[in-house]
Amino acid sequence: MIESVKKACQIISCFSNEEPVLGIGAIAEKLGLHVSTAHHIVTTLCDEGVLMKDQKKKYRLGWRVLEWNNHVMFQQDVYEKAMPIVKELILRFKGTVHIAMFDKGTVVFVLRVSSEESTPIQTYIGSRKPAYATSSGKVLLAYNSVYLQETINRGLSHEGPNTITDINQLKKELAEIRKKGYSISNSENSDDMYGVAAPIFSYSGEIIAAVNLVGPPSYMQGSNGDMIIRSLKSTAQSISKELGYIEI
Repeated sequence: MIESVKKACQIISCFSNEEPVLGIGAIAEKLGLHVSTAHHIVTTLCDEGVLMKDQKKKYRLGWRVLEWNNHVMFQQDVYEKAMPIVKELILRFKGTVHIAMFDKGTVVFVLRVSSEESTPIQTYIGSRKPAYATSSGKVLLAYNSVYLQETINRGLSHEGPNTITDINQLKKELAEIRKKGYSISNSENSDDMYGVAAPIFSYSGEIIAAVNLVGPPSYMQGSNGDMIIRSLKSTAQSISKELGYIEI
């Protein structure tokens, strides 16, 4: 098993700016592998999104490598660059702010900050929620079709009073989220909690995370409702810029 992992890493390392596309024969020759061995490992890497095959039956690095790269860059910068911006948000509004990333049909909270007047909410750094039932998760699904398909494949079950479990209804809402640039979750993964989320983009223009603000519906939909949405979108844009994203 360890030897297979080593060979897989070596295969990934074969791809470079000079040689972004390789055939099985070239990979096998570079590493001194039997063609059948190289083919077996490459097929597995394709199944996992690490490599992808083109119409000429040659291979290049896949979307999973870009996702890993974005995750590493984001996690290195998140506290240094995002925390001051997030703190400004909770100084203005009551509630809890999360930054969440996608993982296997769920969102994982990698940052959590609460205002002194926030209503207690049972989340913590590292906790997970179904992506389709949270404001941050729906933003991630709206901007990445791979995330959406992976989530649908896991199935949609009721998590709260208003959870969307119909695939067509979910897709319709995600299309609206892309138009508006933000999402809302109203008692979709727990009772009496309302979240608003906006996308965070990496330097490459790929969505890498989402930032949300969660609080009671009466507050989130009250007189500050429109201001919360505008401020949250501005917060997401500021974090994206700090991470190198340039909006065109």
